Amino acid sequence: MIHDGESVAFLTRRHRFHLIEVLPWALAVAAFFAFPTYLQLGSQILIMAMFALSLDLILGFAGIVTLGHAALFGVGAYAAGILSVHAGWNEPLTGLVAAGASAALVGLISGWVILRTHGLTLLMLTIATAILLHEFTNEQGHITGGANGLSGIMMDPLLGIFSFDFYGRTGYFYALAVVLVSFLIARIVVFSPFGQSLKGIRENEARMHAIGTPVHRRKLIIYTISSAMAGVAGGLLAQTTQFVGDDVLSFGRSADVLIILILGGTGRLYGALVGAPVYMVIQDQLAKQYPEYWQLGIGLMLVAAVFFARNGIVGLWDERPAYWRRRPA
Repeated sequence: MIHDGESVAFLTRRHRFHLIEVLPWALAVAAFFAFPTYLQLGSQILIMAMFALSLDLILGFAGIVTLGHAALFGVGAYAAGILSVHAGWNEPLTGLVAAGASAALVGLISGWVILRTHGLTLLMLTIATAILLHEFTNEQGHITGGANGLSGIMMDPLLGIFSFDFYGRTGYFYALAVVLVSFLIARIVVFSPFGQSLKGIRENEARMHAIGTPVHRRKLIIYTISSAMAGVAGGLLAQTTQFVGDDVLSFGRSADVLIILILGGTGRLYGALVGAPVYMVIQDQLAKQYPEYWQLGIGLMLVAAVFFARNGIVGLWDERPAYWRRRPA
């Protein structure tokens, strides 16, 4: 909370780069060579990490609670898929731009209404948006494929050189590069004065409004940025799997990304990058070993996170003993 007498100097704080920040990216590159038969799963982990990062921008840094973020992910997926199947536009990078722009437009329009509400009303409107879009895609089956999903998505070689292959080699590095660029953009936003003001809005919206901050406008801007990022993640999924199912708009997808963020740590840029591999690898292994009870394992994992890592896995690093804090990072 921002207390009386406390300055707003935190709005201009800057973040210093630490060498340990290279570790997640080095591990992602190492995983390509260490697990060549799991590159499809690896691509999906990267995509979900990016999706979770987009959610963190509004939930972790701006305090906007939503259970319908999959709506924006799904808009991006369908935009990229429809562009390929019905317009014959198979160029990957411009397809991603279209996916991000479509989701940003939906986020801008829906956010203008949703962000004028608070609490339970806001939460219900985000869910309603996802449900409406889900029903719309099912009704427009001649365009979206309806409940059968949209198939037949084709991709030209990336940059005219790298063809998408069955093993997912091109798709993995493509996803990694897009996630890295998105992460750097998110990092710039979060540590800018604009991003710091979002933290102020999260902590005390009334106080920020009182000191002259255009609260609704700033929340709408970050909601639109987050929507674009979620849309690009959805577009990536459509391009790398060459299929879009209506589950991309489902409540289950929103729940998955929320669990990833809670596991990794909300309000921490690396929380999404850590939570995604932990959740998806455990989910994958549990589904293989115990196909009937894997959801029980996920539930137990969440209970353990609540008791032993309330600030997520990344939060454990922040709470390390003082002895380790004195060691150079």
